[in-house]
Amino acid sequence: MEKLIITAAITGAEVTRDIQPNLALTPDEIAEDAYQCYLAGASIIHVHARDEEGNPTQSYDVYKEIKDKIEAKCNVIVQPSTGGATWHSAEERLQPVELKPEMATLSTGTVNFGPDVFMNTEEYMEKFAARMKELGVKPEIEVFERGMIVNALKLVKKGLVDKPVHFDFVLGVPGACPGEIEDLVYFKQSIPADATWTVAGIGRYELPLATAAIVMGGHVRVGFEDNVYYSKGVLADSNAQLVERIVRISKELGRVVATPDETREILSLKK
Repeated sequence: MEKLIITAAITGAEVTRDIQPNLALTPDEIAEDAYQCYLAGASIIHVHARDEEGNPTQSYDVYKEIKDKIEAKCNVIVQPSTGGATWHSAEERLQPVELKPEMATLSTGTVNFGPDVFMNTEEYMEKFAARMKELGVKPEIEVFERGMIVNALKLVKKGLVDKPVHFDFVLGVPGACPGEIEDLVYFKQSIPADATWTVAGIGRYELPLATAAIVMGGHVRVGFEDNVYYSKGVLADSNAQLVERIVRISKELGRVVATPDETREILSLKK
């Protein structure tokens, strides 16, 4: 079984300090949080930027500052979000891709997102995929529902996404697919044999799905974007604490954790 890739999704677009007091907001705070996650065992840092008031932003300049500060501290793969917040326009969401990061997320379908709707039309998907390919950015396909896998494979067929494809199954979002083990198994069985995949379990689904992914040969995403608790009713001290737990579980199960450079090899990234 290949080594385990751990992604730390450290901020997200919805979490506030009222919910999680240890949330990083400024570029310096996000960079330090990323560094601590790297020391703990994460090789990918999934980034949602915040503005000076702590609100979600897709600003090119803010993402550039964050990316530069993280890369000055460590060798992790900086993976900006093109999802942003549900109210960002497609043009706003695409801005971080212009930084030419090694990876960026690409959501391949529209989905209910709590009380909101996360809109991804076919036009959006093709535009985002084409620009990523043009700039040499590998997309991580964000999947909230089964149909998003079908949409992603259409992008492959059209030559907009190269193989091997890397998927991130985001399970347990209110309004989207639940995060039961059978849901993960179904998604895994629905992707090409040469594809790689990560699971991001939301809330209470984070730990059981992460453990299942380790055993099933997938990879794991944890962090405050997905879950702010360490155990029921107990807030996590840090994103690094959540990463450390996955490292311990993986070692107990006999699976070695990948370094950033090993992750680049597994995912066929162009550094």
